[in-house]
Amino acid sequence: MQICQNPNCSNPFNPDSNRFCVSCGQSNFGKLLRNRYRVLRLLGEGGFSRTYAAEDADRLNAPCVIKQFFPQVQGTGQRTKAAEFFKEEAFRLYELGENHTQIPRLLAYFEQGSSLYLVQEFIQGPTLLKEVQQQTYDETRIRELLADLLPTLEFIHSHNVIHRDIKPENIIRRDSDGKPVLIDFGGAKQVTQTSLARPATVIYTIGYAPTEQMAGFACHASDLYALGVTCVRLLTRCLPFQDAYGQINDPIYDAMNVKWLWRERLQEKGITISDDLGKILDKLLKHLPSERYQTAAAVLDDLKSTTSTLTPAVLKIVAIPESRLLRSPEKIIVPLPPLETFEFDVVTVDTAGREVSRDRRNAKLFAEQLSQTITLEMVSIPGGTYMMGSPEYEGDADERPQHQVTVEPFFMGKFPVTQAQWRAIAALPKVKQTLNPNPSKFKGLDRPVENVSWHEAVEFCVRLSEKTGRNYRLPSEAEWEYACRAGTTTSFHFGETITPELVSYAAEPKSKFRKETTNVGSFEVANAFGLYDMHGLVWEWCADSWHNNYNDAPLDGTAWVIGGDAHRRVLRGGSWSFNSELCRSASRSWNESDGGLRICGFRVVFSPEEII
Repeated sequence: MQICQNPNCSNPFNPDSNRFCVSCGQSNFGKLLRNRYRVLRLLGEGGFSRTYAAEDADRLNAPCVIKQFFPQVQGTGQRTKAAEFFKEEAFRLYELGENHTQIPRLLAYFEQGSSLYLVQEFIQGPTLLKEVQQQTYDETRIRELLADLLPTLEFIHSHNVIHRDIKPENIIRRDSDGKPVLIDFGGAKQVTQTSLARPATVIYTIGYAPTEQMAGFACHASDLYALGVTCVRLLTRCLPFQDAYGQINDPIYDAMNVKWLWRERLQEKGITISDDLGKILDKLLKHLPSERYQTAAAVLDDLKSTTSTLTPAVLKIVAIPESRLLRSPEKIIVPLPPLETFEFDVVTVDTAGREVSRDRRNAKLFAEQLSQTITLEMVSIPGGTYMMGSPEYEGDADERPQHQVTVEPFFMGKFPVTQAQWRAIAALPKVKQTLNPNPSKFKGLDRPVENVSWHEAVEFCVRLSEKTGRNYRLPSEAEWEYACRAGTTTSFHFGETITPELVSYAAEPKSKFRKETTNVGSFEVANAFGLYDMHGLVWEWCADSWHNNYNDAPLDGTAWVIGGDAHRRVLRGGSWSFNSELCRSASRSWNESDGGLRICGFRVVFSPEEII
């Protein structure tokens, strides 16, 4: 295969016999795509994509897979939007592959001409489709497959991703260790609380997708349905096929009566399985999503509870590695360590942003040991009373009515949680959900962690609490604003404005806009409590549910979780990519608790009297 070297060619792949490119008409050919990838052959194609086997010349001709996508859009604006969406999808696939051994790693992403490309790790081995054409699957092998694949699905779903195309062709039995690897995430969809309620691009394979997915409403249970279908097709060796008239025929599904016939086919073939496995498969195949298993973990629980009468070959398959199920030993209440005094600069600016004072202050903190080399500095915040929210002439309606709040003393992180601190806690045993050790878009151990959901931030707090014996949590919105203001009543703790010399935000002119996060504390100025980066850098999660205003808000500084929208959680502080107005001490925003825009970080707090 020869490659058209025109960088604007929409489809550069040409047979060796061509003298002119079939797409752009030019005659300048070479052997490498992007001067790096040697394309060997076409592996498959669908309506919007083609997949090629290739070699990476920069990695000693290591095998790889190139997936080429053709955005079905018109106009420059729509194409730009499609390219940005594709880039987000690529970033998510990179995160998945880097953190799970049964998902291919994403090696590269690029645009060329009107096409978009992904380069992924090549998995050597047969697909399950090839396997089932050559050998039979019995109950033992189905249980092994489920025990191997369900933790992978649980991992994917915990990252708010739905695969949407699970079938035997998309599962490869890796030659090196015999493990099933889930491939072809080209149709994967990120799911949020609101996206579940609106139809998405309809992507599915007939014979494997449930009805809600075919209508554009895929959910986690849709993937579980497809896995169940895969299992019964492997057991029966009955695959859907197209007849001479183009009609789809399915030997194990009666579409007119909406009924699965896999049990009848097993009986015809003289194959028996246990009632326990049959019940698991039946529940996976329920037509209504609400009647199916809702999580992969629930299927694993049932699978594990029904293995006692099976052979040792099945019993050795572990649903989830034990290290992930372990709980910390009985908690020991750790006394508060001695506090140390630290010094810091506090800056005040005038309305033009000119520095008018720089004072040397001090406060008290202690360092929580997260690992041998990583600590978390917790600053003592004195209690007090302040006016929360904005007066009529400032801010938005959701910042009113301004009201007096009394806050008890607490400890708060000196900085937003860093990527090093996140990684240390993510390595601790899971409590409720898995944590990606490297979720951030902008990498750096001393940069703030971002791209984490509210639930993931809560999981971090719970793991940290189990480790230390202190009840770490997200701050209430009232605690956050009190800590940010540190006794000030101006729009920012610096004064009535901020500057790019003091804060990481979307500054004007654009030449001063950094377009990424910075290391925490890099501006070397704090507020009067000794807290850094309270304005800008990253949005910070709070514990509160979102309420549209402060009517009936608590006056004691506690989190407001009664009423409001529990699927949306409060964000404070603004970020590197938002303007100064949204970085004010009183400015409020929200994001979906399961991720949404996934641009958020956080810092942790605990109250001295709260121990676990």
